[in-house]
Amino acid sequence: MLQSKLIGDTKKEWPSEAVIKSHGLLLKGGYIKQMASGIYTLMPLAKKVVAKIENIIREEMNKIGAQEILMPLVATRKLWDIAGRYESVGSELLRFKDRTDTEMVLSMTHEEATVFTLLNEGATYTKYPFTVYQIQTKFRDEARPRAGLIRVREFTMKDAYSFHTSKESLDEEYDKFFNAYMNIYKRVGIPEVIPVYSDTGMMGGSGAHEYMLLCDAGEDKIVVCNNCNYSANMEVAYTDDIEAFSKVEENQEKIYTKDITTIDELQQTLNIDKRGIGKAVIYERLDTNETIIVFIRADRDVNETKLRNLLKIDDEDLVPKKQEENSSIVYGFVGPIGIDAKNTTVVYDISLKNEKSLVFGANEKDYHIKGVSMSRDLKDVTYHDVSKILESDACPICNKHELKISNGIEVGNIFKLGSKYTKAFNMTYLDENGKISTPIMGCYGIGVGRLMASIVEARATDKAMNWPVSIAPFDIHICAIDYTKSQDIKEKADEIYSKLQELGYDVLLDDRNKSAGVKFADSDLVGAPVRVVVSPRNIESNMFEIKVQGKEEATLVKEDELYEYIKDSINRLKEEVEA
Repeated sequence: MLQSKLIGDTKKEWPSEAVIKSHGLLLKGGYIKQMASGIYTLMPLAKKVVAKIENIIREEMNKIGAQEILMPLVATRKLWDIAGRYESVGSELLRFKDRTDTEMVLSMTHEEATVFTLLNEGATYTKYPFTVYQIQTKFRDEARPRAGLIRVREFTMKDAYSFHTSKESLDEEYDKFFNAYMNIYKRVGIPEVIPVYSDTGMMGGSGAHEYMLLCDAGEDKIVVCNNCNYSANMEVAYTDDIEAFSKVEENQEKIYTKDITTIDELQQTLNIDKRGIGKAVIYERLDTNETIIVFIRADRDVNETKLRNLLKIDDEDLVPKKQEENSSIVYGFVGPIGIDAKNTTVVYDISLKNEKSLVFGANEKDYHIKGVSMSRDLKDVTYHDVSKILESDACPICNKHELKISNGIEVGNIFKLGSKYTKAFNMTYLDENGKISTPIMGCYGIGVGRLMASIVEARATDKAMNWPVSIAPFDIHICAIDYTKSQDIKEKADEIYSKLQELGYDVLLDDRNKSAGVKFADSDLVGAPVRVVVSPRNIESNMFEIKVQGKEEATLVKEDELYEYIKDSINRLKEEVEA
């Protein structure tokens, strides 16, 4: 490829809209162009990278026996109604009507479509297990697209679906995908990705893992134990041991706390640690108009995913409750003793369980109660884990206090779906005893564009892409200095270009009338693992400057050693990716 013909111009300045590295570099390097909020065109460089990522994914899927299909992006409301998700999924599902007034959706996921497609393909147990996958466009009408390709509305995803006659069979396939995903991340250059336990969310099912790349640009919170490598998304991370702060019972005392309605004000006024205070977090359940009050120790926050799962509430139906003038709730002074719980669900977090002397609101304006003992004053209370884990907590596996909370980007997920969708569609098979049974499913996804952006976050500098050799848009970039001014440079660069192409390499030749500085800066953005510099200074002695990814300095190589040196360098880079 001649660079003068390459579509996708680079930019000199950092794009003002980019707040993370991958977004800025992909825009600056001419990889992507924004068409609308959360919707991007992949330009030639990005399309080449994505195509190589997709090929790696295909190879790993085919290795474990998955069969590739391709389903439509558009589905009918009727299809989504069968499993109840047309109504239960919120506004992120894009709904529309076609010209015949049929209600349609743009699929954000394909569970319904997959079961419908395969409804009669597994009529007997002899067909099971089987797995299909696709690499297809999806649309999620994300309310807050951000960070370039990390959170978008239109995206390409590899999603796979497996069908089984037993839990044991599902577990075996789940393990195959678990390992195949680790191979994919290794081969695309981010072997540091870790699998973490996760919430099943709207997908449903009995178990799930997310694959996380730990980095500052991530918006998920990941809990990892430095001692035993326990890892979980903050949504499901837990501890078996929250140490009590107040360990000695004291007499209750009602105290006057005029206009003190916040934890910080109460802490300062009473000169008390936050761990010695209990707080109330108040929500409204939109589907039933119920009030939900969570009592929790003041140093901790409510984990709303855990709370929704406990109470079986859809994401959009749990919202913070706004203060109402004629409410029986005394905002700022809510406590568990003497609370009016009409049309209210009260939840006690496990952080309170062993506390002997806490300060709570007295359910009376301008008053709090000191010395609340949970076991003495609130008998028959059931405690639930609805709090976010803290780094000071004990690991639930090894009990060591070595937890670390980091940001992470989700680059894949796997779910044990069970029979939620097969039951809804009445998908059945005849088992070995002639009995009609319902198959169970697994679901496995990787966002391709997000994966590309995540690789940039992990490997790039502020100026250079540093693509791994396995997915770089070009294997070799020839930077020919004075290409348009010197016939000798042009002839030699063209000769090397043709020879490397004959050897099977994907080569980009910079034939533009640009300065050396511009060519080198653009070469950094292209990110080919090997750069060959053809310059007037070196050509006289038949030497060429070779810069190989991972090496600090360039190397001068004689012409008769050039192709062997490049071959050895690329092979070494391939071995490093596979190692």
